[in-house]
This record gives sequence, C-alpha cells and structure tokens, in this order.
Amino acid sequence: MTVMIRAVNPDARRQETIAILVGGGPAPGINGVIAAATLEAIEEGRRVLGIYDGFKWLARGDVGHVKELTIEDVSRIHFEGGSILRTARENPTKDPQKMANVLSALRELRVNCLVTIGGDDTAFSASQVAKNANGAIRVVHVPKTIDNDLPLPGLTPTFGYETARSVGAEIIRNLMEDARTTGRWYFVVAMGRHAGHLALGMSKAAGATLCIIPEEFKQPKVTLAEICDVIEGSIIKRRATDRPHGVAVMAEGLASKLTDEDLAQLARKNLASVDRDDHGHMRLSEVNLGKAIRDEVERRFTARKIKLTTVEKVIGYEVRCAPPVPFDCEYTRDLGYAAVKFLAGGGSAAMASIQGGKMVPMYFKDMMDEQGKTKVRFVDTTTESYQVAREYMIRLGPEDFRNDVWVARLAGSGGYTPEEFMRKFGRFAQPS
Repeated sequence: MTVMIRAVNPDARRQETIAILVGGGPAPGINGVIAAATLEAIEEGRRVLGIYDGFKWLARGDVGHVKELTIEDVSRIHFEGGSILRTARENPTKDPQKMANVLSALRELRVNCLVTIGGDDTAFSASQVAKNANGAIRVVHVPKTIDNDLPLPGLTPTFGYETARSVGAEIIRNLMEDARTTGRWYFVVAMGRHAGHLALGMSKAAGATLCIIPEEFKQPKVTLAEICDVIEGSIIKRRATDRPHGVAVMAEGLASKLTDEDLAQLARKNLASVDRDDHGHMRLSEVNLGKAIRDEVERRFTARKIKLTTVEKVIGYEVRCAPPVPFDCEYTRDLGYAAVKFLAGGGSAAMASIQGGKMVPMYFKDMMDEQGKTKVRFVDTTTESYQVAREYMIRLGPEDFRNDVWVARLAGSGGYTPEEFMRKFGRFAQPS
C-alpha cells in the first residue's frame, strides 16, 4: 500500500518528521521497534513516516512507497513477526547517485530524523546518510540481526536472536527425536554469515550431538574435508556406543571460510553459487553446504561398506519471521522508545543500545573498522560458556586416544584398522 504523504497532513511543514525503514533480513521484533518509535514520536507531536522496502525506493528517488503511520497502525503489532514495512537489501552506498537520490527523497518528504532498523550493512548505510546529510537529517540505527554478531557491550544480544534461538532449538529437539527414532543423522546448517552465535546457541539449548562454527578454526581458510573429518569422527564415536544417530549443526559462515578450490569444486557440481549480494557478501544460502557435507560423509562410509542414513536440513527462514518471545517484545519496545528520545534530544550518527536499563548511544565513528564497515562480534572460544558447549558435544578429543582398547573399538565402528584410524584422526588427540 502506498500513499502520497503531502496530501495526508497539511501541517507537515510545521512538524518535525521522523521516517522509519527496515533493511536486511527479517528478525523477530522488528514490529516492536516500529511500534514503540511511532507511539513515542506521535506522543511528542511528531509526524511519522513508514518507508517501505528499506532504501530500495529512496535510492531511486521514489517517494511514493511511503505511509504516514498512526497509533491505530501500530498499537498491537509488537506481538507479530515480520515487518509491516517489509525489508530489502538495497545498498545506497554503492553509487553516489543512489545516495544523492536518498537524500533528495528524504528532503522532499521533509524528513528531519531517520530511524533505520537492520544489521551491519544497514548500519553502514545509515552512517553514510548521516555523513552526507551534513546535519540536516539526524540518524539513529537500531541493531537487528538473528546472527547476534554486532558489537554490543556486555554481550548484550541483538534483538531477534533470542526468538530465533528459541524457535531453532525446538526444531533441533524435534530432529533429535526423529534421529533417535529412525536411526539416522541430520546435517543441519544454521544461519550466521560471519559468526556462530545462533548455531551454537540453538545447539547448546537443544543438546545437539555436535556443533561446528567458523571460530573454532583459527586458520583463515578451512577445507571441506576438515569439516567432514569432525563430523565423521562424531559419527564413529556415537556408533562405538551403539547409537547410530545424531544431529550435527553447522553455521553457514563455514562456507565463507572454505578454500577457493573447494568453492570451485562445489560450483562445478552445481552445489554452490559464488554470487554476491548488493553489499558484496557471498550468498551463503545458495552455497549448499549441507548437501556437500552429506555427500562426502556418506561417500566415506559407503566406501567402507557401512550403511549411513542422512538428511540435510537448513534452519533459517523458519526463524526469521517468528512471533517474538517476551524478551524480544520487551527489548524492542525499549529500543524504539530510546531511539526517538535520542533523536528528540538532538542526537545523531549513532546506534541505539540499552545498557543497564538506559539508552547509551554507540556512535558510528567508534564502531567502524578500517574499511568503514561495522565491526563483527565473534564467538569467544576461550570462554567457559563455549567450553561447556564443547564438553557436551560428542566429538573426538584427547580422551579418546589414551586407551588402546577404546581406540580399537572406535576404529572398528568406523570400518578402520587401529592404524588407519590413528593416521586419519590422530590430530584430534591434541587439545584444541
């Protein structure tokens, strides 16, 4: 639905106007931010414009895909998943003309303040709007991503993560029961472009058999064979205890660490695409990591005359538009309210954060790396929280190589001789 704003409110020239837009992928709680920001802005006498599809239309100079938001539009939407303003991955920073179009469109709409909701890419776009507007438009960004990889202080989660983890953990629990009932293995790929927070959080909560995240590999690149070695070792260890089933969860960000040779081979097999999105990121959802790993692990066991039943599964789109859990309902209302208060106080060029129950701005200039991109928060594998997750996984470790009898049993369960097993997996005898 689109409307022409100038016909909606004849007093618009005398009011301060706040525009709200959403960029990037969906995350539970978006509507909570929109609602809280709208309600507070209207309460303070401001006009609120909802801009559809992120920067998509603004980057074309199009001011028609806009709606003036009212209290009736937003009063109960904080319970709903998705985004009433939709979302898009348009990158207005790629082309100076697109940025000029954005600024021109916002001026035409008489926008004084802009609230952007999104992840690191939208945060960067917002920072460039603030920079190029030269103070004419105050900008605040509300951090949103189920990946939980924005650098919020004190390990504060990004909104949407807690809901995505809850929904994802329930899916994994169901898969665990199906795996036990049918005697099969599930290879699950979970969203997480850069970091493994979501994959690890879902796995830890659900008690998945094992979870593999990019952060556990300290080298810049990792081969598909190395990832498969971890999973094969886990399957062998389970088989040695008469449990021929399990769920292995992998963060999709592993694909971005694959060697060029592996990516090229996957492309030749039509298992991958190396296309990039508007922000220059590899389209990880098109890299069929689960199938590639499933095929390789099955091939290994088949070569040793061992029957293995496997299923690949991607957990991603199911969790992005789920109704938010109470944590995210509350959290997003705080963020939306805080964002408007920050703008009303004359603030700009910052990301909204809630610290100790108070809104603390995190200024764009302090958050960007040397390339001008938002810094990424990775899983810290030195923490006890990560160590707890590793302790409860079933995977080969130093303890599995201290007893020759156990080594022989592991080897037999995998169709290896003890000598073959040690050559193949002996490196796991070293502490990780």
